[in-house]
Amino acid sequence: MKTYSKLNIILLALAVLSLSVTSCSEKKSSSKKEEASKGRKAGSTPKKSLSEAFKTYWYASEAEITSYKLQQARYGETRDGEAVLIYVTEPFLPEVQVKADASHPDNVSVLKLNATKNYLTGIYPYSIMTSTFYPVHDTQHAIKVAFSSQEWCGQVYAQLNNREQFDVMSHSYFESEADQDLKLNKTILEDELWTKIRIDPKGLPVGDFEVVPSLEYIRLSHKELKAYKASLALTDTEGISTYEITYPELERTLKINFSTDFPYAIQGWSETATSGFGANAKQMTSTATKMKTLKTPYWQQNGNKDLSLRDSLRL
Repeated sequence: MKTYSKLNIILLALAVLSLSVTSCSEKKSSSKKEEASKGRKAGSTPKKSLSEAFKTYWYASEAEITSYKLQQARYGETRDGEAVLIYVTEPFLPEVQVKADASHPDNVSVLKLNATKNYLTGIYPYSIMTSTFYPVHDTQHAIKVAFSSQEWCGQVYAQLNNREQFDVMSHSYFESEADQDLKLNKTILEDELWTKIRIDPKGLPVGDFEVVPSLEYIRLSHKELKAYKASLALTDTEGISTYEITYPELERTLKINFSTDFPYAIQGWSETATSGFGANAKQMTSTATKMKTLKTPYWQQNGNKDLSLRDSLRL
């Protein structure tokens, strides 16, 4: 009888232990599922594979530099100028959000666009530059966008960092804009679309969306920095694709023309918007027309002997 009782006690203990181990295993499995679910909810997207053509073109230790003849509307008049788009791949640190100085497993490969504009308004010059850092695997929004404008009245600077939200800091010599720190919900950035075109134009958003206009437009037009309702459309005509972004509230339309085939080179653009202020404000269209493209490691060509390369770009 005593032996039977001891046997029952042992069997009962083993059953409880088995249930405990099973329960623990289930909790671990459940925890892993929850973590995976959280990862998916955070918006992680599988990396898109890069074609051999993309790798050959963009990882040749060269930048693509294209010059454009610019007709820029400013203060209600059209100004002659020059624009340059410089595309180049580089390793990027996703946390501190700067170019990486060395190889590291956490580095993100980005296609960087430095877009510059230079034109005169009467006696004084405008110098504008926007830098956009967009992941080549097209898995998220631009990691960073930086904008600066210099003219004789003063300078303006703005930077957007892609963190939990879009963190934006902006500095201006105007009292009404002055120093600002903003947080924006993540949505489409107009500035990132210029780089997405070069990576995957078929994946461009089409339809009605909330879009943050370019930092250049926001700062020079003195509009509120936020997302605006926009209609986005993509059309193709005889080897040239046109991506059109229309903002009804802003009465502004941007059209970007690019080659339908790889490497989807930007052929030019037009922007119709209000130019001038007060009684002089009116709708005008700015245009940029491609002049020349050069594939070259420009960062190594900073000597006086390299000045002739500017002639190659008609600059």
